[in-house]
Amino acid sequence: MYLAGVDGGGSKTFAVVSDSHGAILGSGAAGCGNHQMIGAEAAVANLKLALSLALEEAGIREGQLSFVQFGLAGADRRFDMDRLHPEIEKQMRLREWNVVCDTIEGLRTGSPDHLGVVLVCGSNSNAAGRNKAGQTVQVGGFDALFGDRAGGYYLAAQAFGRTIRSWEGREPHSLLVELVPAGLGFPGMQEMMDYYLDEEIETAPLQLSFIVHEAAESGDWLSRELLGEMGKELGMSAAAVIRKLGGFGEETVPIVLTGSILQSGRSQLLLDALEKEVSAAHPQYQLIIPELAPVFGAVMMAMDHLHIEVTDEIIENFEKFGGHRR
Repeated sequence: MYLAGVDGGGSKTFAVVSDSHGAILGSGAAGCGNHQMIGAEAAVANLKLALSLALEEAGIREGQLSFVQFGLAGADRRFDMDRLHPEIEKQMRLREWNVVCDTIEGLRTGSPDHLGVVLVCGSNSNAAGRNKAGQTVQVGGFDALFGDRAGGYYLAAQAFGRTIRSWEGREPHSLLVELVPAGLGFPGMQEMMDYYLDEEIETAPLQLSFIVHEAAESGDWLSRELLGEMGKELGMSAAAVIRKLGGFGEETVPIVLTGSILQSGRSQLLLDALEKEVSAAHPQYQLIIPELAPVFGAVMMAMDHLHIEVTDEIIENFEKFGGHRR
């Protein structure tokens, strides 16, 4: 029996083909798999390409797959599914398959029973959860216009604006006044500001989120404040998910943390602020930072669908393959 998991994000798509024992037979990568960014036709073409490369490496055909689980960024609402499903049916000939938001895929990587809360904080942010009744909820995931205040792009925008305020004297001096223009290749703040105004650039570069982390480690007050605010926001999102799912009683709720800022950045300031908000809403919780790449959450969901027990041996197979955060 063969199965596959496909993880489609804003920057890349990754697919893995496995047998029922968790042996990885093939893998493939392609471009953006988020239809909200490039349209359903182009996004699904990348999903198909990644899966085709994995199948080619595995030496099997598309029709031999018993089940394919897609975990896709941007697959948030029925509106999205109504665009993705017909396109997948048009471009691929799969026996059986399913699409979930990549948040649910991420939850599976850190929660063996697929219950609890997942927080995503990479380029953007999202929060979701699943309870014993199989109910799922989502909080956020639609950018700042719709209330999101976390993620790399949001952090970069905040850092950009607050650094200008600091430089102009509207706020106390911050190390970012020196670090931000230097990190972006400018001799100083004036040159950087003139360039962005002259070129009518309206988006702060994602690179600033890394600079904020570095400055916070050096004790910069502004960077520490920004990371603390982001942690608070993520904690509030997790608490909202718990409430919307009806609470978890006296049970310990796993809070699975995914995305580059949470998995790679691991700012203690951010995590402390996050925990403060979660503990106020539900004192019994456990933070989990999964080591497996999200695509293996999709593979495990495919196994769940086929009633294949995900054993420790299977997890070890994933880890041996090099399943750590791709």
